[in-house]
Amino acid sequence: MADRLGIGIGWRPELDLSIARLPGVDWVEVVAENLHAPHLPESLLALKDRGMPVLPHAVSLSLGGAEPLDTARVEHLAELARVLDAPLASDHVCFVRAGGLDSGHLMPLPRTREALDVLVDNVRLAQSIVDVPLALENIAALLEWPENELTEEQFLTELTERTGCLLIIDVANLYANARNVGTDPVAFLDGIPWERLAYVHMAGGVERDGVYHDTHAHPVLPEVLDLLSELRRRTDPPGVLLERDDDYPTDSELAAELVALRTAVTL
Repeated sequence: MADRLGIGIGWRPELDLSIARLPGVDWVEVVAENLHAPHLPESLLALKDRGMPVLPHAVSLSLGGAEPLDTARVEHLAELARVLDAPLASDHVCFVRAGGLDSGHLMPLPRTREALDVLVDNVRLAQSIVDVPLALENIAALLEWPENELTEEQFLTELTERTGCLLIIDVANLYANARNVGTDPVAFLDGIPWERLAYVHMAGGVERDGVYHDTHAHPVLPEVLDLLSELRRRTDPPGVLLERDDDYPTDSELAAELVALRTAVTL
């Protein structure tokens, strides 16, 4: 299990001044592809200088892709982790590129033994480049590949056993998958190796035309908070992070959401 982080928020340029004055923010996560180590934003460095952990979170490594891993992207993540003195770095259980094309989205993997072998090899290569522990996050999906051989919790459990990686559990993604593809979030929570948990993601979404969209632009739903409480019955998460990527609310609204997260994990 990762070191204790507390309650955090995703750092975005649009929120930099808000984060500096928000009460109850213990740490921040940054999107690795949006930053360059030699030219970090002053407002982010100010948070780091205050002793606030800053964790880089990548979205483009495509660790589940069948093509050779783009090690330059991994080296970028590694460099950020070094300059930020980050306790860990992360990406997702997904692929984003295939056949020379970039999807622009985090694409779900077929949960087959063959796909798991590819993912394991790529994760091990990434771990050889990144000097801190590597954590991987479950994603929101709008489809399930046919002929899956493993449940998602089995897939992630074996991934951790074979690589030693940590997990980021995105509770909002569990809710989205339950709504859109009929997965069972409680069965997922029952099957996860909680000793490998790095931290938890939380975010808001909205339903449109019968599809639930994990927008990161709306308040966290009560049902997602309930799932976080369900997770808390199984483990005390080292950290919980609020993600907001658009339609940014007022400081008071953000503060209220952070309080709600803290309340959900306080027994």
